[in-house]
Amino acid sequence: MAACAEAPELVYLVTGGCGFLGEHVVRMLLEQEPRLRELRVFDLRLSPWLEELKTGPVQVTAIQGDVTQAHEVAAAVSGAHVVIHTAGVVDVFGRVSPETIYKVNVQGTQNVIEACVQMGTRFLVHTSSMEVVGPNIKGQPFHRGDEDTPYEAVHKHPYPQSKAQAERLVLEANGREVRGGLTLVTCALRPTGIYGEGHQIMRDFYRQGLRLGGRLFRAVPASVEHGRVYVGNVAWMHVLVARELEQRAALMGGQVYFCYDQSPYKSYEDFNMEFLGPCGLRLVGTRPLLPHWLLVLLTALNTLLQWLLRPLVPMANTTFTVSTNKAQRHFGYKPLFSWEVSRARTILWLQGKEGSAQ
Repeated sequence: MAACAEAPELVYLVTGGCGFLGEHVVRMLLEQEPRLRELRVFDLRLSPWLEELKTGPVQVTAIQGDVTQAHEVAAAVSGAHVVIHTAGVVDVFGRVSPETIYKVNVQGTQNVIEACVQMGTRFLVHTSSMEVVGPNIKGQPFHRGDEDTPYEAVHKHPYPQSKAQAERLVLEANGREVRGGLTLVTCALRPTGIYGEGHQIMRDFYRQGLRLGGRLFRAVPASVEHGRVYVGNVAWMHVLVARELEQRAALMGGQVYFCYDQSPYKSYEDFNMEFLGPCGLRLVGTRPLLPHWLLVLLTALNTLLQWLLRPLVPMANTTFTVSTNKAQRHFGYKPLFSWEVSRARTILWLQGKEGSAQ
């Protein structure tokens, strides 16, 4: 889909378009894709901000629907040139039933694939996750790894299992014949931990700190490094992939790419303090209040702690960082937003949201 001077002609569908990442993808497409004629935003719950987007030159069509309902997905896909599939359950704290996670993340993805095949839509970009790879349940570090780094992907929680299954479905669908006789071209993007405007967990940490008198208590050793990536750069990578899939189908089809940028590698808590610190919070302790072995033991003995601490044991206590230039080599990706800009935008959003008590 090389750039051209012709009139806008492309129809894009973004599933989960009102979610944290989905909203950024929608706005990025409107800003960065000049060939866009219609942008369809498909979500279970439609957000009020969609109305403000309907006044521009691109036709923005809001579609309320459920990815678990195959007929609703097919209707939304019909006539679309490109599908960016961001819809899914992101279950960090283990609050969602395994059945719901599977139904949305796996069956929903299968519905999207089949809709593309049935409706003749050739290009599918899938939002996967670093959790497809790790950290695994053994707590083995993944230090500056890339897409080809050997790593034992062993999971027991439903969320990473579902994302691994969904990603596999998408990659295996590459090359399938779609209606009209052409072939489906797919690829998957694996963001590390996403942050930025609209990040509910960051907002929850901020509110928790306020309830604790402006303090957060360290639970993760400072030596543990996590890869994080700004939501604007993740959205930008989705737009670039969708733009280049046709011209580089042989190279990009069936591939996975880590999403990365210039965000520094730090522990989960120390990274969060890059934003929460300027908002008046402080992190207490140079080391965790409870040693890791005791936290693991308590978690194993207490189902409530398993629910509360699932993201900390072992994920938050395991180094997982990526170092790759595959996206740059394959389709010219470079972060659109620097670390300084990403940090400033996130702080302004957090201060503004909390200042207005939203």
